Amino acid sequence: MRQPAHGGNLAWAAALAGCPPDAILDFSASISPLGPPNSAIAAILSQLGNLKHYPDPNYSELRLALSHFHQLPPEWILPGNGSAELLTLIGRELAQLAATTLITPAFGDYYRTLAAYNANVLESPLSLVTGHWSLFLDKGQRTNDKGLLLNNPHNPTGKIFSRDSILPYLEQFALVVVDEAFMDFVPPNEEQSLIPVVQEYANLVVLRSLTKFYSLPGLRLGYAIAHPDCLAKWQLWRDPWPVNTLAAAAAIAALQDTEFQQQTWAWLPPARNQLFQGLAEIPGLQPQASAANFLLVESQESTSQLQHQLLKYHQILIRDCLSFKELGDRFFRVAVREEFDNQRLLTALNSVLSGE
Repeated sequence: MRQPAHGGNLAWAAALAGCPPDAILDFSASISPLGPPNSAIAAILSQLGNLKHYPDPNYSELRLALSHFHQLPPEWILPGNGSAELLTLIGRELAQLAATTLITPAFGDYYRTLAAYNANVLESPLSLVTGHWSLFLDKGQRTNDKGLLLNNPHNPTGKIFSRDSILPYLEQFALVVVDEAFMDFVPPNEEQSLIPVVQEYANLVVLRSLTKFYSLPGLRLGYAIAHPDCLAKWQLWRDPWPVNTLAAAAAIAALQDTEFQQQTWAWLPPARNQLFQGLAEIPGLQPQASAANFLLVESQESTSQLQHQLLKYHQILIRDCLSFKELGDRFFRVAVREEFDNQRLLTALNSVLSGE
């Protein structure tokens, strides 16, 4: 079985560990351990009887719920089968430009969608001074016939870019796509979303995911926020009914679940700090500060070997960074989980790295 490029491949991990998939403690996929919310599960159950009907092709209720959540008109919002489906539509849009500037290290799916449409890619690496990742684009890449694709908070570093640091690029690129898949994890008083300014810029697209924060990756649900003319064009490019009935119902319920949202914002900072401090105390490991629900860790040892040893001896899966060519075999990424699981990972890392 081929080594996966993405995290969360429990079938591959279980085959390597010699155990059932449900025995794997998964730190490779950055999914909240607190969900799915009970409200979302109840909404799914309430809609089972409607599986005999097609979904509303306009997803009117879902778009209305999202419009209330973000204080935007519904026509500025397009739900999709995970943000990955919407990213594919965006790749087609970007390929029509002279080139796309890609902030690297970059999520592997960006390369997939750009390659699918033969887009011209210009890589713009973050400053890789450990602990001081910074966003700076060469002036030669800032032209109004090019696109810009980045994520915020950045994956895999966890760095959050200020809204003010991105805004100038909206005047310098034909199309700016900001993937905010992990922005939900940032408390409202700290978040740097560009959604509040989307109506001011016809060339801005913001991507959001509902699967990570609400622990619903199996349902595949995301949405794009952009000018209605752009979204209407994308609607013509794709298959009908991309979002299933159960996913739409779960999303509507989750968006209204303020108790779950507050619980997540209260849980993450201390859990992330516990994991960060524990990793920092292990000789040979250097975790990076993060605004998201994952940590990037630099290692003096081969992280692919470390991944295999953790699976073989402890049934724990971490995310290697081999798919990020700028990072290679000296970095790994781990999701933040609940205290007991975090401690189990720290104990296993200490054991493997000390040769016990």
